[in-house]
Amino acid sequence: MPSAPAAHTHDLARRIEACRLCAGRFARTRTAHAPRPVVWFAPSARLLVAGQAPGQRVHASGRPFTDPSGDRLRDWTGLEESVFYDIRRVAIVPMAFCFPGYDDRGADLPPPPVCARTWHTQVMAALPALRLILLVGGAAQRWHLGTRAGVTETVADWRARAFPAEGPRVFPLPHPSWRNTAWLRRNPWFAAELVPELRRAVREVMDE
Repeated sequence: MPSAPAAHTHDLARRIEACRLCAGRFARTRTAHAPRPVVWFAPSARLLVAGQAPGQRVHASGRPFTDPSGDRLRDWTGLEESVFYDIRRVAIVPMAFCFPGYDDRGADLPPPPVCARTWHTQVMAALPALRLILLVGGAAQRWHLGTRAGVTETVADWRARAFPAEGPRVFPLPHPSWRNTAWLRRNPWFAAELVPELRRAVREVMDE
């Protein structure tokens, strides 16, 4: 029989998977798709990847980060795919669980705020074992840090949160999308300074 925390988390995950709050919103997008929440967390998780929202490929696969962004993120963390998808140790919780769709110009729509308002606090409360949190992109950084700063400023200040006196370590990251390749070239300190420390932190947490 599952423990009380595990049973509660399982029930929460099933309720999120059944969520259809944004059905009308998604039907009006260029993709005119139905909701498909991609849910990936367990109460034993030590590492949290807090992202933005699934893309169209993830919407099709039903598994988070099954796209080039996921390849780049796994490279930053140094995690093999099998470990990255070990739900017992790694939670992947975006600011919106569904693919938001594209606008009329074919650009990604932002995560609907109603998703985070409805579910995010509950999910975070269901993850008591977290030791390391990766904030991927501006939406996750604004929610978790309460910051109004831009991504570059927040990521550049990574040391302020990566070595806390208590509580989980936090690493703010740019989104690993190919669209940010130019950003990475303009900010070589990210690969030279932040990524090696990130990999060390990930190894420590995953080896516990």
